[in-house]
Amino acid sequence: MKVDIFDFELDRDLIAKEPANPRDTSRLLDLSVEGKITDRHFYDLPNILEKGDVLVFNDTKVIPARLYAQRGEALVEVTLYHPVDGLSWNAFIKNAKRLHIGDTIHFYTAEISARNSDFSAEILEKNGEEGGVLRFNCKADELGHYLEKYGSMPLPPYIKRDRPGQGLWNKYNDKENYQTLYAKHEGAVAAPTAGLHFTPRVFAALEQKGVEKVFLTLHVGAGTFLPVKVEDTKDHKMHAEYGIITPEACEKINQAKKQGRRIIAVGTTSLRLLESAADEKGVLHPFTGETDIFITPGYKFKIIDYIITNFHLPKSTLFMLICAIAGTERMKEAYQHAMKEKYRFYSYGDSSILKCVNKI
Repeated sequence: MKVDIFDFELDRDLIAKEPANPRDTSRLLDLSVEGKITDRHFYDLPNILEKGDVLVFNDTKVIPARLYAQRGEALVEVTLYHPVDGLSWNAFIKNAKRLHIGDTIHFYTAEISARNSDFSAEILEKNGEEGGVLRFNCKADELGHYLEKYGSMPLPPYIKRDRPGQGLWNKYNDKENYQTLYAKHEGAVAAPTAGLHFTPRVFAALEQKGVEKVFLTLHVGAGTFLPVKVEDTKDHKMHAEYGIITPEACEKINQAKKQGRRIIAVGTTSLRLLESAADEKGVLHPFTGETDIFITPGYKFKIIDYIITNFHLPKSTLFMLICAIAGTERMKEAYQHAMKEKYRFYSYGDSSILKCVNKI
C-alpha cells in the first residue's frame, strides 16, 4: 500500500504547544455514528457512552527520557527509546556526528553545567547520525533519580522547546502536562496522549453513567514519532514496545464482549496491545512481552468497537491505523473538517472518538 495515500496538508499553526486548561475543555470530534460528524468538547464524552461500556486505558508512566549533554564544545540532545539492560539504552542523538564510540558525554540542566555534572554516559555504539547505544555511569538503582534530576519530558519533535537555561525553558509545565492522571507503571518514553484529556470531573461522570474502566500497560517508545521513510507500507518496520495485560483485565474484557457490551480503546497504544493479545476468534489472552504490530487498512479488528484518539501526523503509522479503523475516506473527510474548524492537532491537541467499521 502506497504511503502517499495517507498524506494531507496541515497548517503548522494548528499544532498545539500545550494542552487545554482544564484538560477536559479540549474539543472532541464525534465520529461515533456512521456518516455523521459532530463537534463537541471532551467533557461531553460521558453523554456519548452507554451504561456497561468498557474503557480500556494504558496506565504507563512517562520517564524524563530527554537529556541534554556536552562533550568538549559539542552539544547533543539525547532521547532514550528502548532499554538494553539496566544501564544501557538505545537512544536518538541530535548532533551524533560529533560523537565517537568510547566518548563520554556529561549531562547538564539549567542549574547544573556539564563541567559540574555528576551524571554522564559512554557511547557504546553508533547508528549513523541518528544515535546509538549509550551506557550511564551510575548504579542501576540510581538511574531513576538521575533522570528525574537531569531529564525532561520526551516531547515529540513537532513540539519545540528551548534548551535548558534558554528562552522559554521554564514556561511550560511538561512534567505534569505530558502525563495522564492515572499513570502508574514507569517505562514509557512517550505519553499515551489520548488519555491526557481525562479529569476527575470526567471520571466522576463516567462512573455515574455506569462505564467500566480496565487498565493495561504498554510502555510507549519514541519510535512512535519516527516518520515513515519508505514508499510502501510493506517495507516499514515498527519499533517494538513492551506491554502487559493481566488475566484480570482479560476476564473483564472477554466477559463484556460475551454480554454484547462495547469496548472502547483509549488511544492507539491500548488498541495495539489489545490486538496483539487477541486470537482469531476475538478472545483476549494475558500478555507479557514486546509487540511491533503494524496495522493498516484491510485489517479486521478483534476486540474494539470504538477508539478515543488525538489527531495524527500525515503519512504516519498512527494515521494509517485510524484509517484502518474507520475507513480512509471517512478519516480524510473528518480531518478536513477538523482543520477547517481549527481543531488543535497532535500530542497536546484535541481528541476524537471513532467507530470501528472493520471488525471480524
